[in-house]
Amino acid sequence: MEIQIKSLDIIHDAAKQFIKSMGDNTVFAFYGKMGAGKTTFIKAICEELGVTDVINSPTFAIVNEYRSDATAELIYHFDFYRIKKVEEVYDMGYEDYFYSGALCFIEWPELIEDLLPGDAVRVDISEQEDGSRLVKMEIQA
Repeated sequence: MEIQIKSLDIIHDAAKQFIKSMGDNTVFAFYGKMGAGKTTFIKAICEELGVTDVINSPTFAIVNEYRSDATAELIYHFDFYRIKKVEEVYDMGYEDYFYSGALCFIEWPELIEDLLPGDAVRVDISEQEDGSRLVKMEIQA
């Protein structure tokens, strides 16, 4: 599945389209270069899911927890950019999050790839020459 985001004006429409395509999957690994828009897109997804808390990158905290005001659904937002060694992820109890059944949105998953569940959905976000973003979601069969 591919979603073209031509401008920030339509990011919430793109987030709605993404949510419709999520199915029963819970772990989403967002790949993309620095500045590709991973955090911005995850923020739009959370807002469309009913989160009214301040949504920002958990770069220093590693994980932020949100709850949808609409459904009371639990959402975890991870940013592994500053992880120096995989032991840090073991110490934080990643399994409790990834296998909880709650939604998990993961930035910089390439740094912990061996720890991702086998059914994690790969989401690639790339900046196009015209400045738009292309979101590709690969759901494992």
